Amino acid sequence: MDFLMEFSLRFPEMFTINVGGGIDQSVRAFARNHRVALDMFRTTIAFAVTSINRLLLTMPWWLIILIVIFLGYKATKKWQNGVLYGALVFAIGSFGLWNLMLETLSIIILSVTIALMIGFPLGIAVAMSKKVNAVVRPILDLAQTIPSFVYLIPAAMLLGVGRTPAVIATVIYSVVPMVRMTSHGIIHVDKEVIEASTAFGSTGFQTLVKVQIPQALPTIMTGVNQTIMMAMAMVVTCALIGANGLGMEILVATNRVEIGRALLPGISIVIMAVILDRITQGMIRVEKDSEGGETR
Repeated sequence: MDFLMEFSLRFPEMFTINVGGGIDQSVRAFARNHRVALDMFRTTIAFAVTSINRLLLTMPWWLIILIVIFLGYKATKKWQNGVLYGALVFAIGSFGLWNLMLETLSIIILSVTIALMIGFPLGIAVAMSKKVNAVVRPILDLAQTIPSFVYLIPAAMLLGVGRTPAVIATVIYSVVPMVRMTSHGIIHVDKEVIEASTAFGSTGFQTLVKVQIPQALPTIMTGVNQTIMMAMAMVVTCALIGANGLGMEILVATNRVEIGRALLPGISIVIMAVILDRITQGMIRVEKDSEGGETR
């Protein structure tokens, strides 16, 4: 009776399968067998991040703030908003976190660029092909349900620690909304507009480039916005695998229970996220307004 009770309440050890060891061995074997290719890939990504960071560091601080003010004005059509965004960026420098902000921004710029280069054509392929959609859609659903920390494990096992695995993990995490919004925008273009384009003799490629993509541009820009926001969230998490920047400052301060030291980089990340969100949202509104003006 006691045996049956224990058997019912505790999962039997005889049914447990140790899959972790096999996966670890497979990943290590893959890393050993493709060490040269992985080293070249790691070097390329690290060089790209370093180049962007150096470019940002060579720019005068006041020029970066002026660029932020200009982009804020272009996005919102209000100078006071642009000045506010510039003042917020100036505040990050006042916190003593200017270089850390630029390092975080360099990882975000490269990660978002790669995510857009992958997500945009893949979103078009998903929208244009049912077979591609049937394969990619479940992968996207799975990618959205996996916790962000999980992406760090294979990236760190294959590429070590530092900027390169941080970029790769950020790309994988942030590419999903770009694929989804691109495919959604193209699929929901007015069928009558597509039929009119075909009736005037446009090929499928011409219809895609000159009709479907321009019509879907506001939705695609929403995907860009969401990609940037997800990259912002992930690049902080990537401090766990050695990515320097504001996230690392938060991690170190948290481990040392230095709440005040962790608060300022946390506020800085919020400021960066708000500014990037407002600027990209403003671009989306501009695209929608221009589209409305063309259709009126």
